Amino acid sequence: MKSLHLLRHAKSSWDDPVERDFDRPLNGRGHRAARRMGEWLQAEGPVFDRIIASPALRIRQTIEGVEAGLGSRLRPEFDKRIYMSSAAGLYDLIRETPDEVQSLLLIGHNPGVEDLLLLATEGDSSPLRAEAHQKYPTATFASIELPIESWADAAEGGAKLTRFVRPRDLDPTLGPDD
Repeated sequence: MKSLHLLRHAKSSWDDPVERDFDRPLNGRGHRAARRMGEWLQAEGPVFDRIIASPALRIRQTIEGVEAGLGSRLRPEFDKRIYMSSAAGLYDLIRETPDEVQSLLLIGHNPGVEDLLLLATEGDSSPLRAEAHQKYPTATFASIELPIESWADAAEGGAKLTRFVRPRDLDPTLGPDD
């Protein structure tokens, strides 16, 4: 059994004029949500054997906020392939993970993160998955249990969503997303 965890970047600012989407920063609520998610991870969250993140600015700032709340460094590996990746691209990255890794965290963007969650958990009829199917808000953390021994076997369907924690679940002032 492998554990895949997904974190979508926190709320970004559309008011900041940047030339490239890649350089878009977080807004104030995004910074608060990232820190609050880090506090939750410190108290309730799993331990990660490997963390892979998009190098986009809003991801880096989300990581900084999570680390502030967590009280420790995450030390992610940055991989450009996560930026603007589809679920298929994320699956490719997951399948490259060494088998000694039991718990993998991907920090990325929508729609890839949401599509990955929905494809992996296809067939999971739980209320939690139904919630995730409605919307995957910014700064939301999800945990998925995959019934595999090797990451190379990661495929659509058959996985179970075990956590889906939105910032607004932790602090009502942090949601809902617009």
